[in-house]
Amino acid sequence: MMTTISCRPGEQMKLHQLQALIASAETGSIRAAARSLDISQAAVTKALRELETEQRLPLFVRTPSGLNFTEFGKVLLTHARLVLKQLEHAQTELDHLRGKAQGRLCVGVTPWVALTFLPEVVLAFRARMPDIHLELFESLMAVAQPLLRDGSMDFAIGQLHPAQATAEFACETLLEYQTSVLVRQGHPRQNARSIHELLDQDWTLNYAPDGHDALMQELFWRHNAQIDEQRIVRAHSLAILQMMLERADMCTWGPTILSTASPFLGRLVSVNLIEQFEPRQLSIVTRRNGSLSNPALCFTDCLLQVIRRHARSAKKEDRQLFDTLRLLV
Repeated sequence: MMTTISCRPGEQMKLHQLQALIASAETGSIRAAARSLDISQAAVTKALRELETEQRLPLFVRTPSGLNFTEFGKVLLTHARLVLKQLEHAQTELDHLRGKAQGRLCVGVTPWVALTFLPEVVLAFRARMPDIHLELFESLMAVAQPLLRDGSMDFAIGQLHPAQATAEFACETLLEYQTSVLVRQGHPRQNARSIHELLDQDWTLNYAPDGHDALMQELFWRHNAQIDEQRIVRAHSLAILQMMLERADMCTWGPTILSTASPFLGRLVSVNLIEQFEPRQLSIVTRRNGSLSNPALCFTDCLLQVIRRHARSAKKEDRQLFDTLRLLV
């Protein structure tokens, strides 16, 4: 029996059509999509043509270099990915009930968590669910948001601005962490006392597309500091941020914990400014109205256990970590 998904009265999308749509987007051509689905090119072409006909909308344009999706096609593609992800979750749940936990879990992890708690979390998770294929992204929220939005990522461990949380994402807060201006050890301005002394420096910052104003407000504007934004390089990975700090003498703003975590201990310093910055919250971030699978719940439980264990520890390195962290759960 062919699986169908109801749209408007009298019109139904078929699962194989959505699979063809996604495969075409991910591979860039009908030929490659057919190969990835292990079906004929004719079958892919037919599925896509039927989908366009039934929706009475142009979903993509064929070009010599492959397929280009229209705005209609991009919208449908996002929802198609969410549908298939939910079906994947359903299969994982059924396998779990059968006592055979299988499937895939994709998690975005903010860099400072990756540098501190993540290795122990992964070991604990794999001990409890060894048959789950785990995929991890170093995930600044600017990277995580589109992946959460289209269902490619199950959840992210990171910081979400409150305005974003109310719109399309939900978050469960785990802890608060302090933030500060960070520079390389030996930077000419590492002893600066005010943000105003750093306005003539170059900066490298990370923020989501809709997070620019909130970041500028927190770091500069509310302290009556106006910076020439030509001095700011927007970076999308921790590795780029690190290179800009260490090799280009730039400043950044981020979790204070980075200055005490390996591999940055002794290489980055937190600048002791008179201006104070609001603590940020580390949260489990999901699509609003989405549900976490059993593997996802298991992973978050492992994360909480590891964080709580370190919070109770008397070891010097753990006390250093929790000098800048406050557990909320």
